[in-house]
Amino acid sequence: MSDDIRQFGMLIDGHLVQGQGALLDILNPATDEVVARVPDATDDQLAAAVDAAGRAFTTWRSVPLAERRRIVRALGEAVWENVDELAALLTSEQGKPLSAARKEVESVVAWADWLATCEFPEEETREDDTHRLRIRNVPLGVVAAIVPWNFPVALAFRKIGPALLTGNTVVVKPSPFTPLTMLRFAELVRDLVPPGVVNVISGGDSLGPRLTSRPGIQKFAFTGSTVTGKKVMDAAARQLARVTLELGGNDAAIVLPDVDLDSVADAVFESCFRNSGQVCLATKRVYVHDDIYDEFATRLVRVAARARVGNGMDEGVTLGPVQNQVQYRRIVQLIEQCERSGLAFLLKGEVPDGPGYFVHPTILDNPPEDAAVVSEEQFGPVVPLLRFRDVDDVVARVNDSEYGLGGSVWSADLEAASRVAERIESGVVWVNEAQRVLPSFPVAGHKASGIGSENGIEGLLQYTSPQVISVRKP
Repeated sequence: MSDDIRQFGMLIDGHLVQGQGALLDILNPATDEVVARVPDATDDQLAAAVDAAGRAFTTWRSVPLAERRRIVRALGEAVWENVDELAALLTSEQGKPLSAARKEVESVVAWADWLATCEFPEEETREDDTHRLRIRNVPLGVVAAIVPWNFPVALAFRKIGPALLTGNTVVVKPSPFTPLTMLRFAELVRDLVPPGVVNVISGGDSLGPRLTSRPGIQKFAFTGSTVTGKKVMDAAARQLARVTLELGGNDAAIVLPDVDLDSVADAVFESCFRNSGQVCLATKRVYVHDDIYDEFATRLVRVAARARVGNGMDEGVTLGPVQNQVQYRRIVQLIEQCERSGLAFLLKGEVPDGPGYFVHPTILDNPPEDAAVVSEEQFGPVVPLLRFRDVDDVVARVNDSEYGLGGSVWSADLEAASRVAERIESGVVWVNEAQRVLPSFPVAGHKASGIGSENGIEGLLQYTSPQVISVRKP
């Protein structure tokens, strides 16, 4: 193993800190090669990060809102000035195509710009003959931002930015699979914020449980699986910390019979297979009206077969690898289970030998509702196509899920599609599109897909708590 592999440090209390023990190898999922090494934070380093954030909060909370706006915008500017470097680093650790990595990094700039200009109710005054009330939205304290591996930059900043703008301090824990871009972000911004306001730590599987059980944290902002989200919520309950949990999904698309087949097949493919299906809000079940099922299936398979799967650094690649070996094995086993169960394939994607965790797009032909590929979240490039004839029936089938994150309805009749969308039990339902998310656009999972919301004024205020100053007049 080469000695010139890049090593990253953590940001704790304004200082770049190296590990105190063995370093963690970070692999490129396209090559299975070590691209960098990062510290595995010790208990002392974790405590130092949380304590530094706690000390910094005592002064940061009083920094004028205009100055906090300026600093949040400055973080976005630092990202923009280094966008090419950060995008390449993101592709090397996450695997997505370089163009997609660049879009993810650029989204930080859009979020920072929106946050720096958005208006939210920091304080309101109400008055009558006897009392004057000041209703303030005050910061909570130290926020632990726990970030997944599928969008490690975008989803981190969607926690960091709102937390800082509202006067909180943060301890960021990226996934052990994808810590590099956030550690580099920490290097770039450490002189832009007071010491302790932003801390970024890295570590293996044990760091998450150690962080969630650490005293001194007032809010956990977590994106990840429902199973892990329940553990975060349990730990938060022990210390009565707030939580925002964006969890798993099994989003359904309903394709009505009046659609333009070619354009909708292209759009549905993107909604299913973007980031190789590793998107919380990805379409994971596609219900197609029986009148157009065969024609739509032919077009969707044609689009999927054209997709170029490979190393995200290679020109022309549209889909990268599954991000890590654990998820790769789960996807391969799911495909094998479908085969053993005798399910029909419209397209059975190649799982090539050799380095890298590559799985080509795979589409199932009308499997039963109780098949795992339908009832469970795949989180990979495997999607079932399902027939329906009656709208009431398909709505019931879509809603018969523990999840309620997102969904979509596709139709030339916008009013009819909107009426169907209103019946879907999920936090976001798109009509004739999917996965469109903006800084001003709140995302809130229903049922087992989460608690609270991210983005928008609604998500921003979840980093605050109301305080009333009640003054009785003489």
